[in-house]
Amino acid sequence: MTSSEYDDEALWFKAKLFVNHAMDDDEPRAFDERALWASLALELLAKAALSRVSPLLIASPTEDGGNLLIASGLIEGEGKFTSVKAHTLYSRCQKAFRPFSERDAQQITWARNSYLHGGSPTFTSIPPDAWWPRFWAQAAILVNAQDKSLDDLVGSDRLPITEKYLAQNKKNIEHRVEMLIERGRQRLAQFRAGSLPARLAREWANPADLSFGWEYRTDQACPACGSSGVLEGADAESREVKYDELDEHYYDVLLELTIPADHFSCETCRLVFDTPELIEAAGLPATFVTEGDFRDYEDDDYGND
Repeated sequence: MTSSEYDDEALWFKAKLFVNHAMDDDEPRAFDERALWASLALELLAKAALSRVSPLLIASPTEDGGNLLIASGLIEGEGKFTSVKAHTLYSRCQKAFRPFSERDAQQITWARNSYLHGGSPTFTSIPPDAWWPRFWAQAAILVNAQDKSLDDLVGSDRLPITEKYLAQNKKNIEHRVEMLIERGRQRLAQFRAGSLPARLAREWANPADLSFGWEYRTDQACPACGSSGVLEGADAESREVKYDELDEHYYDVLLELTIPADHFSCETCRLVFDTPELIEAAGLPATFVTEGDFRDYEDDDYGND
């Protein structure tokens, strides 16, 4: 039996408690305190979502393997509970529970750490009406990853509050996409007309590589200028081995990979979408297919009987 420290249901109920503190109207709290409780709840939701798959995903390895053994349920123990750091949790959640954003979640944690351990007098400079939509956008993904609903987390009385923030976040993303596309078109028009300001003209003459550098990429038409841009991704969502018969004696073995799109860039108008949410809102493909080397996915002991 898995130790309660790693149990996904125990983590879920603790996250509910902290969310309740963040939304409690009976004891009015300042935004800084509400945001603090919410940031703690977000980390717990990430742990719960990962632990539901396997407690080993949140246990921090130790030299004797005690934490991993306890988390796996192989042994019982009451040793010091240590889990992986927040950035590791969020990195794993981004890969496992799209479109969760490691960057947005990590910014919440950085603000919390600065507020708790530094000299910052406030949790964040972001206004509450802008901060809460970002928080709930990430929290909702982690709730859904556990096959639960926001109603389960906050209750029916508070559900309209979260739905309002989620709607606002969607609208904010749509506005940002529109802004980025229009700015890309404007920059390109200025460049072609020779009317770019001097500093921008210098930058345009010596462009930086706008791609993120992910392993997988494919050409994709730019929604701003129609030129060929680059859609990129880091990990394969699925893979399928295919056989291309050359003749009756020979065939090629092909590996078809489905890659979730994480980044888009266009060298022509300098448009960049750096999150899956922006990519999706712009109408670009959420995934793309590319070829891989099947030998990279062979079992380590393949051929070593």
